[in-house]
Amino acid sequence: MKIAYEHLIKFIPSRPSIENISEKFFQLGHEHEIQNNIFDMELTPNRGDCLSINGLLRDLSVFYEVTPNNEIYTDDIKSLDINFVNNSPEACPSISFLKINIQGEISAYKGIFQDYFDDLDVNKNNFFTDISNYISYETGQPTHCYDAEKVTSLISLETTIEEYEFKTLLDKTIKLEDENLVFVQNDEVINLAGVMGGSSTACSKDTKSVIVECAYFNPENVIGQSIKYDIKSDAAHKFERGVDPLCHEKVLRRFLKIVDEHATIKNIEIFKRDYISHNSTEIPFSIESINNILGLSYNTEEIEDYLTNLGFNIDNNKIVAPSYRSDIKNENDIAEEVARVIGYNNIPTQPIKIPKLSSTPAQNLELLEQNIKSLLISEGFFEVINDPFVNHETNNSIKLDNPLDSRRKNLRINLEKSLIDNLLYNERRQQDSIKLFEITDVYYLEKKQLKNKRKLGIICSGRVGKNYIDFSKKIDNKYLTNILDKFSKKISFNPHLINRDELETKLNNKIIYLEIDLNELENYDLETLNKEKLTLNKNNFKKYIPISSFPSSVRDLSFAVADKEKYLDLQNLLLDYKDVLIKEIFIFDFYHNENKDEIKIGFRFVFQSNSSTITETDVNNIMNEIIEKALSIPSVEIPGLKR
Repeated sequence: MKIAYEHLIKFIPSRPSIENISEKFFQLGHEHEIQNNIFDMELTPNRGDCLSINGLLRDLSVFYEVTPNNEIYTDDIKSLDINFVNNSPEACPSISFLKINIQGEISAYKGIFQDYFDDLDVNKNNFFTDISNYISYETGQPTHCYDAEKVTSLISLETTIEEYEFKTLLDKTIKLEDENLVFVQNDEVINLAGVMGGSSTACSKDTKSVIVECAYFNPENVIGQSIKYDIKSDAAHKFERGVDPLCHEKVLRRFLKIVDEHATIKNIEIFKRDYISHNSTEIPFSIESINNILGLSYNTEEIEDYLTNLGFNIDNNKIVAPSYRSDIKNENDIAEEVARVIGYNNIPTQPIKIPKLSSTPAQNLELLEQNIKSLLISEGFFEVINDPFVNHETNNSIKLDNPLDSRRKNLRINLEKSLIDNLLYNERRQQDSIKLFEITDVYYLEKKQLKNKRKLGIICSGRVGKNYIDFSKKIDNKYLTNILDKFSKKISFNPHLINRDELETKLNNKIIYLEIDLNELENYDLETLNKEKLTLNKNNFKKYIPISSFPSSVRDLSFAVADKEKYLDLQNLLLDYKDVLIKEIFIFDFYHNENKDEIKIGFRFVFQSNSSTITETDVNNIMNEIIEKALSIPSVEIPGLKR
């Protein structure tokens, strides 16, 4: 969000420098950059209340005397009898409509209204839409304008799962799918609620009669819609983060004030309706608790002054958060507000008191994890690290109020879905032996408190390994339990089979999955583990080799060996063959025909350079040398090769 410095200091009589305001923004936790006297704000998702001039001024008021623009239309407005039905009150608890009729010519834009377009290089559209855009910039409350002459019948707000063709204000046609909150007229979607209006009821430069919609939409019903339909929308950005549900009349009267300054008003009517009452957040207030959280010793009067300046009301040992602060939930949030004003750099540091560890299972969890990792890695497993936030939802999902990514708003309650996605990703890239594990926390609610468990998830499928003994073997339950028995035979591990019918895959290899709560491994002999002396020999460590950024090349050679005595000679020759361009050699196929006493064996050679792209000539030269050496062994042939 971009805010002009000149627009802020219009309402700060002391006119601090841009550098001074910048310093205060950083102290308040508002990251930003400055270019050409424009603040490019990078606000955290929980601070939707600061996405406007007024919102930022509210925060700055703890440092400066601020006189925000309170110029609104003050005359009486008669009631509007609009043909509107709200069929989704949970998604839209409150909504207002303002109908304005003007006559005559519209004057040139004045004051900060004109400055908005000049200073921020914003394109003008039409009179009413321009005011709507500016009002959102000033107040943080998006509004939407309908040409009143195009609203001719019942408008309903619906949460629909039907498919609709919807043409936006920008003349972009999109196909609405799944669940959408929409305004409908005559079975036509005229507005994707909280995101963007439609072209069929849009205002133009000739519009003289307008209906201005001002609503509060539940963020959950708006989140992700602009991304889903690829619509760049300032309104969605603000509704997703939460707007003030109690500001409608003030915002509409501010809208009307700007109209009154630029045109002759013929008629005004207003419709206001709260379908669900808004309850202010009340939090017990204790100066001792706030000081304990912050490690400070401020008196009650000082902290009350800080909070009052930020818009909080304090009454009877309770703090009432302002309606625009939907992010305030508990006493810790209050303490954070105080810390922002004081400045985190002004809070004295204290040494962290770390309790002395004993040898209980919980305190040796890290040692337990290290041993599990070592075992699995030695068996050819790869560790994965997944995002704890996912897009899939279950009955027990924990949903974030203000996710950083609207597509990932649920905390994982298990590891299964993420590991299945990892496995399928590798299968689609022709990996035929997939062995993965993850150790991380999952989350759950207990008595409305967020708790965590340490989990181990293991998933595997395909071939057991690449050597000829394991190449033909497929992974199953027994394979995994045999590995885990090496860890502990005291614990019964029970892997289960993933049903492939529910997955988008054509493969039929078994998928084996196991999830273990590490906190519950009480039978593991941790005391014995602690007594083990782990000797580390630096000579035993493998040297790190960077992964090459150049493409690899693969060649296969199949041999027929008539004398099984010579088979080992061939195997030793090829598996021990060294060349700087050979990345890997392994046996991928093996067959012993006992009747003919003949062995057929396939070797795979993987070529790759760390410094350049290898050529066909490079590979062919090495393969010719390998073939020549192999065929020098008696009884060894390459079927189909003519000497």
